[in-house]
Amino acid sequence: MDQTTVLVVDDEKEIAELIEIYLSNEGYRVLKGYDATEAERILAENTVHLIILDIMMPGKDGMTLCRELRRHSGVPVLMLSARSQEIDKIMGLTTGADDYLTKPFNPLELVARVKALLRRYLYLNRLRQETQDDSMISIRGLTIDRNSHKVTVYGREVSLTPTEFEILYLLMKNKGIVLSAEEIFERVWRERYYESNNTVMVHIRKIREKIEENPSKPEFIKTVWGVGYKIEP
Repeated sequence: MDQTTVLVVDDEKEIAELIEIYLSNEGYRVLKGYDATEAERILAENTVHLIILDIMMPGKDGMTLCRELRRHSGVPVLMLSARSQEIDKIMGLTTGADDYLTKPFNPLELVARVKALLRRYLYLNRLRQETQDDSMISIRGLTIDRNSHKVTVYGREVSLTPTEFEILYLLMKNKGIVLSAEEIFERVWRERYYESNNTVMVHIRKIREKIEENPSKPEFIKTVWGVGYKIEP
């Protein structure tokens, strides 16, 4: 397999270079871009497995670039921001980012999050390709195929991020069973869940916007108030 490549997009060169040092020490190939235009050129010329993307950049900001990427790419995005308010994190995740880290950050925590995202994107995808059981699940017009990484709703294909895909697959595989936000987080992110973590809620909302005819009255992903989420058989 080719070397795993991470693209760092940040107009603060010192931060980009710091990230490069830590990720290179872990064996990753690191590419750097200092604005959205440079990032788009790098993406057009290289196979990238993960993007570390700063929100505040001159010209096109990180949220806009992430939103545009999600129209055609499912590569994981770890968003960086100097803004630590919960609403900023929710907005970042809503644009399609898979994770969010506030500046200043501990480089070791960043490395850990990169590894977690890549583990899901690369190694779990490889495991999906090797596993035939439950590779395709259909529930009332909603179909998910792990082998092709495709989701269709009544024959219409929808584009999900890798994280959204894993959440939906988990719910469909456990149809009829209520899964708490804590359980979903720990099984998809493979990290410990912390109280007041809205990450799962934000991702569920984005999935509903893509698969439900009326997201406010979901046909597929039901909320069991005070308990969690489920998909009825």
